[in-house]
This record gives sequence, structure tokens and C-alpha cells, in this order.
Amino acid sequence: MTGAGDTIAAIATGGGVSAVGIIRLSGPRAVEIADLVFRAYSNVRMADVRDRKLCYGELLGADGDVADICLCTVSRGPGSYTGEDTAEFQCHGSPAALSEGLRAVFAAGARQAAAGEFTKRAFLNGRMDLSQAEAVIDLIEAQTAGAAKNAAGQLSGAIRTKIESIYGALLDMTAHFFAAIDYPDEDIGAFETESYAGLLDGALRELERLSRSFERGRVVKDGAAAAIVGRPNVGKSSFLNALVGYERAIVAATAGTTRDTIEEKVSVGGVLLRLIDTAGIRASSDEVESQGVARARAAASGAQLVIAVFDGSGEATESDRAIAALAATAERSVAVVNKSDLPQVFDASALGGAAGAVCRVSALTGEGLDDFGEAVASLFPEGGPAPWGEMITNERQAEAIGRAAASIEAARDALGAGATHDAALSELEAALAALGEITGVTVREDLVTRIFERFCVGK
Repeated sequence: MTGAGDTIAAIATGGGVSAVGIIRLSGPRAVEIADLVFRAYSNVRMADVRDRKLCYGELLGADGDVADICLCTVSRGPGSYTGEDTAEFQCHGSPAALSEGLRAVFAAGARQAAAGEFTKRAFLNGRMDLSQAEAVIDLIEAQTAGAAKNAAGQLSGAIRTKIESIYGALLDMTAHFFAAIDYPDEDIGAFETESYAGLLDGALRELERLSRSFERGRVVKDGAAAAIVGRPNVGKSSFLNALVGYERAIVAATAGTTRDTIEEKVSVGGVLLRLIDTAGIRASSDEVESQGVARARAAASGAQLVIAVFDGSGEATESDRAIAALAATAERSVAVVNKSDLPQVFDASALGGAAGAVCRVSALTGEGLDDFGEAVASLFPEGGPAPWGEMITNERQAEAIGRAAASIEAARDALGAGATHDAALSELEAALAALGEITGVTVREDLVTRIFERFCVGK
């Protein structure tokens, strides 16, 4: 199965100035077009060069003049990334030179590739399944080492291997059921209900393990929502700025400066956090500030981590204790006693342990930020229900796994209750369809289009 009959091309690197820039082609005329726009100094034609050998020479512009001195390599299908003939020009990273080279490629007969079209062709040509294709964009967008490792594991086929194993077992069972039902007079073999129940139990356990990994997977990929709460002027915005490394939030001595929530992503202790700087929590007659306080409480109630900030240079107040109690209702919480560069008056024991681990920091000097990172890392340990690569980070996949598990459970219960095998068969078919959506065996064309729209052009 081929992705398309035409040859596509795109610049596969970023739009800015860089050391190296890449023009990529894929399709039946990729090698031919490479020979039209590239002159190897060795006088060899790319059509005669073996796959993945780099050749040094001149990339010609649309006017026939030399646009760049570069390297060219070809890789023929079906052993290439896309499963089609491909060519790449590894150029200097001048946007002008790359654009001129791309114009020449278009003039020679290629067309502009759509977003994600190279990887889409790889999927359509059977070079990777849909879970691997989705891992490509996850790897590109990874913001932490953990996210990159998990995406790389998925790209190597970790999810596909798990799903295909379950899919194959269910398919064998379904085929047996069909054969026995369609040919009742043939000696096909008795249904082994107990054996099948054990097989379904095993499949269910594996799917439930994958499903449990989704919560951790979302944190690895998208970050954990972390609400920064506290009284006005305890240094919440300064603390956020210290974590992100620049003046993201306005800092002023005037209480109530932060009126709305401010969000920023940052890696802390190897954990990606979606920091939410909130308005100082206090009673106020100001309508706008009151709305900010309400949003602060809402952010805290929906956060996976609440960071309660206190002023280390002052004594604990009733408001501080109320904020500590608010933090204690969250899944995870850390108490940050700020302004450690000043004489310390704040007694963290006055909080009664309500706000979790206590870290003394100075947003001004950066003192204690490493301790805070260690506290965060301990709340989101790397060890989880699945190793790197087998952690579900994709909501589409998680939803399909849930449907497959529900159908398998229904099939197991039907067999156990002595129902007709037709009832179990319909549930098994539903489970197969759901699992097929993960790998792309049964996925709809409109869904495939939507998935690849996430990709950048050139990938």
C-alpha cells in the first residue's frame, strides 16, 4: 500500500539560521529529482549510489546556479523511513539557500509536503503502526528527559508489541468461536471455557496495567498542574520567576498585584510542572481581586500539586494556617517558606504538617531551589506501573484501551455465566476493534488525518 503517487518535498529543519538545514523528498521520483538538482563532485549519479551513502556536491537553484554546497543521500523503498524512495540534502542552515533549493525541487516536479505527510506515508506503507507514528511527534515535543525516553520506547514498538500480543490471542479465540458456530457438525474441538477465561483474565490484567500508567504518562508528557498559593506579598510571583528563570510575572510591593492566574511550564527535579501563579488569598472588597482569589481557590482544587508559599520573615497567621489546610486537600503538596535571605521568624510547625514537606528558599538568591526540586521529584517518582516506552501518554489510546478492557470483561463474564458463545463473540469483536484503533488496524481515515495534523511540515 503506497501513501500517494506523487513526490513530496519539504524543509525538515527549523526556519531560523542554523549550522545544518535539511531538504527531504519522498515518492517515486525522489531519486530522479535528486539527480536533476544535485551535481556530485565525484560525477556519480544518485541513481547509481547505494542507499544511505553520503555524496558531496552542489545543490542547484531553480535558475540552474549553485545554491549551496551540501551532502546528498538516497534511500529506496521499501526500506526507507516512508517505505518509498527518499532523498535528503544536508545543507548549510541558511533559510535563503534552503528556500532556493526547495524551489528547484518543486520546479523539477515535487510538491510541498503537508504537515506530517512523511510520517503519514510511513504509517500507510506499513513502516510503523499508529502508536509509533504518534510517538514521533511526542518525541519532537518532549520537554523532559523522561518524556523523550518514553516516546523513544514507543517509537521502537513497545506499545505495539503489547497490543499485538493481546490482539493476536483474542483473534485466535474469535476464529475458534466462529468456526465452531458456523460448522457445528465438524470436529473442530470443544470450547475450553476455563482456558479461555484464563486467557481473558491475562489480557484484562495487561490492559488494566497500561490504563493505570496513563495518569503518570500525562504528567510525563504534558506536565502536572501545580498551583502556587499563599497570602499576598509572600513572594509567589517571585518564586515562579525564580523557577522559570526570567521575569514571567509582575512583582511589586503592593499587595494584590497578581489579579489573575498566570501559567508557565518548567522542569523541576526532572518533573514537568505547569506552574499556575495565583492571586494572593485574602478577604477583599475589590471585585476584581475577589475574582482572582476565587480563581486561585479553583486552581488549587484542580491541581495535582499545590505549592503553598509562606513569608519566612514573618510569623504564621491564621490565613497561613488556612492556606496550609487548603494545600492538604490536594493530591500532593509542598510548603515553601520564602525569603530565607532575611532573618527567619516563621515557625513551620505552626502549620501542623498540613502543607506537606517544608522547603526554605529564597526567590531572590535562588537558595533552596534544589531542595524544592528534590521534594517535587519525590512526589512524582519515576518508577511506576509501566517502564519507559510502555507508559500511555495519549488520551486517544487510553480511551481505546478502556473500551477494549470493558468488552473483554463482558466476554469473560458471559462465558462464566454460561451465555451463548454468540454473546461472548460480539464482545470479543468489539475489543478487537478498540485495540485495532491503537495500532491503526481499524482506525478511521478522518481520525488519521486529525492525528497527523499535529505534526510539523517536513516530518
